[in-house]
Formats: sequence, C-alpha cells, structure tokens
Amino acid sequence: MKKTFDFDTIIIGSGIAGASAALSVARLAGIDKLLKTDKAFKSSPKIALVEKGKWGGSSLNASDVPRHALLNFSHLLSEARAGARFGLSTGSLRYNFPTALNWRTLAVRRSGANSKKPFESANLLCVPGSASFLSPYEIAVGDKVLAAKKFIIATGGKPDFGEISGLAETSCLTPDAAWNLSRPPKSVFVVGAGSTGCELASFFAELGSTVVLGESKGSLLPREDEEIGKILGSYFERELGIKLLTQSTVVAVEPVENGLKKVLFKRGGREKSVTVEAVVLATGSRPEVESLSLDNAGVKYTRSGISVDSLLRTSMKHIFAVGDCTDAAESSAERAAYEGALAAANLFSRQKNLKNYDGFVRLTETFPAVASAGLTENDCIKQGIKVKKAVLPLSAVSAANTSDFRYGLVKLLADEKGKLLGGTLVCPGADLAIGEIAVAVRHKFSATQLASTPHVSSSWSELVHLAARILAT
Repeated sequence: MKKTFDFDTIIIGSGIAGASAALSVARLAGIDKLLKTDKAFKSSPKIALVEKGKWGGSSLNASDVPRHALLNFSHLLSEARAGARFGLSTGSLRYNFPTALNWRTLAVRRSGANSKKPFESANLLCVPGSASFLSPYEIAVGDKVLAAKKFIIATGGKPDFGEISGLAETSCLTPDAAWNLSRPPKSVFVVGAGSTGCELASFFAELGSTVVLGESKGSLLPREDEEIGKILGSYFERELGIKLLTQSTVVAVEPVENGLKKVLFKRGGREKSVTVEAVVLATGSRPEVESLSLDNAGVKYTRSGISVDSLLRTSMKHIFAVGDCTDAAESSAERAAYEGALAAANLFSRQKNLKNYDGFVRLTETFPAVASAGLTENDCIKQGIKVKKAVLPLSAVSAANTSDFRYGLVKLLADEKGKLLGGTLVCPGADLAIGEIAVAVRHKFSATQLASTPHVSSSWSELVHLAARILAT
C-alpha cells in the first residue's frame, strides 16, 4: 500500500447518491478555504469522483429524467383524449413520437446529464473508468492506482431478471432501454407490476400499444396494501385496456417468426403463453458490487448488497456505502440523495447522524398517480402495531365530480394514540398532496393536528383532511 494518500476522499459513482455525496463532501471539507491556505490544492484536488459510465449516472441519463419527460407526454395525451366528455373535439387527435423523443432529449440535456461541470466547479477531480479495490485504502481505475483516507461507494444497481430462461436467445428490454425506444411497439408484455412495471404499462397503453402486465403476486404494486393495487388495476383494465395477469410467474421467453416473442408463464398451476412484439423486464434490480473487488478492501457484502450500519458505514469504518449498492430493503432517488448527504456529514462531523427514513415518499407516476409515505397496514401487521385506519374513495370530495374522475382513494393510518404512521393517495396530483402526510409522519403529528390544518375544499388534498377527521374522532 502507498505510504501517502493521493486524496482525502474518493467517491465511486456519480449517480444521485454519488453526486449528492461528492458535492456534500466538497462543501463540508471547506475546499475554498483550503485553496487559499495550501498552494498544493490548486493543482491537486483532494476529492475524486470516479464514474465508469455517463456522468450523473443512470437516473439523469437513462431512467428517471427520460421517464418523467415521456410520462408527462403520454399522460397529457391520455387526458386530452378523455376531454371529449367535457366538450373538447378529440376525434382527430394524433401524436408525433419523434417530436416526443426530441422533447425527452431536451429535458435530459437541461437536467445536466453526462456533464462533469457541477463536479469540476466544486473542485472535484473527475476520473473516468471502473474502480476496483486493491486494498482498504487503494483502488485501481484503468492503469491508475489511487489512494485515499476515506471512500464512499455509490455504484447503484443493475437489472435482476431472476429465473427466466431464454433471455440470451431473445432480445428483451430493460426498463432503461424501453424508455429509449424509437417507436412504441404494437404489443408489449411487461414483466413485473411494481412501480416501474406499472409506469411502463401505462405509458405504452396510453400511446395505443396492446399491453399485457404480468405479476407473480396477487395484485399490482405489491409493496403497497392490496386495495391500492386493485384500484389502479381497475383503471388499467377498464380505461386503458391493459390485460392484467396477476399470480402469474414468467418462466421463459422464446423468439418466434417476424421478430415476435413468446412469453411463457405459469398461472393457477397451468402453463400458458402470449405472443408480443416486445418484452420489458421490470423485474427489479440488484446491487452493482461484483466489479469492486470488495474482498480486497475487507468490506462485507452479500448478493443483496453492501452491509452498512445506521451511519451508513461498511465493515471498514473509513468506507461508507450509499444508494442502491447497499443491502437496504427499499430504494428511491430521494433516499439515495439523502444517504449521499448523510454519509458525507458523517465522514466530516464529530456529531454522527443516524439514518432516518420516517416519512419518505414512494411514488408511482401512473395516471392516477400512487403516492405513499410511512408505514403501510401490512408493515404495521408485521411489526405488531395496532392501528386505526380511514379509507375514503375519491367520490368523497368535490374534485371527483368537477374532474369526472373516481378511480382512487386515500388511506391514512394512526396508532392507538392517534399519531400518524403512514398514508397512501391514489388520485391525480397525488405526488403533490402526499407532502403533508410525509411531514406529519416524519414529525410525529397526530391525526387531530392534521385534521385541524386548513385545506382547499375543491382540491384533491381535501381527501387527506376528511380522512384525518375520521381518525381524530
């Protein structure tokens, strides 16, 4: 091992978690102050950021930002078509997909995708290439050996296709690839009905594709309570024409003539098949850790990811890990950014901060949107927490009548003392209305406090008000 260090801190990965960590480290390390007092820092930044792909990671370049842009487009198209019942003339409504793709590209560029500028402006040294540990304090990046006192690993995740056979012989799509198709397929089978699978299914259905959505569990969005997936499934079937195959396990994909694919699945003890033009594997992801040679660093990990403690430290106290590369049960862009900043704070602060995920939001950007914060009823049952709940349909508020939309609900949970534990909204604008539930859960508000908060009576947020009033009585 080198006797001296090239860097104080090296961050591996520039996605949401890594970018948050890197920029936070730069700020907390007081780079500007160091530049004024030590001439060596002017030519040799003491913080390095390593990236093997595009700067900004998958979120900016391939998944989150392109997904947001294209879902905005498809939802707008779907709502415009539905406007006929209000008197809009929609009979000749059409769309130009290449123009939509140009919009997606512009949105990605505006978001700063594949740009080193934010990092270089913070005086970080950007090192392209794949990193692997040589020792607890050294990594190799190409033919370079870099040594540092501290590390933050933020290498993210990669698709996990499970036990499906035939994938090597059949050109199936990852979610990232599906968001970058040059045209919508005429027919598509989406494997997996979590958030990503539901978003993809709604996107293609809104553009006119014939969509089949397969899920091994009994309802859509299996992370949420059962009634949430059922109400979204009802909208998918009745309004978008999506074929739902719950309790169906995809076992194989086979190529057939004319570029089509046959999807074989088991349902009710019988094997069945569907032939489609495209297959998207929204089967989840697993941590990207194999290429890191973590054994050389003494960092403990499993197939589920790198093990971290409540401070986000690995088994080696000078090495932290954040985001999808860890063994956390859940992940999201918001959690990744939070973890990156928290790890940076714990690297430099004597006052250590424990990770706290209370009130973090889960969002599925379908129409209607599904947004949740805090615990679900299933979570409470598993933890042995006795709860009071209030569940109201959209028809309980005037917005359902003025919008002529009734697919959705609100569900609020409180403990026996009335403290709010979690909530879910299925409605247009759920991503905005969920904020107050997240605040209430994170800061341990009571249902009475939430119920006493003024709300706009003609908005979807009135659902939260009415549900809180029921819990408060």
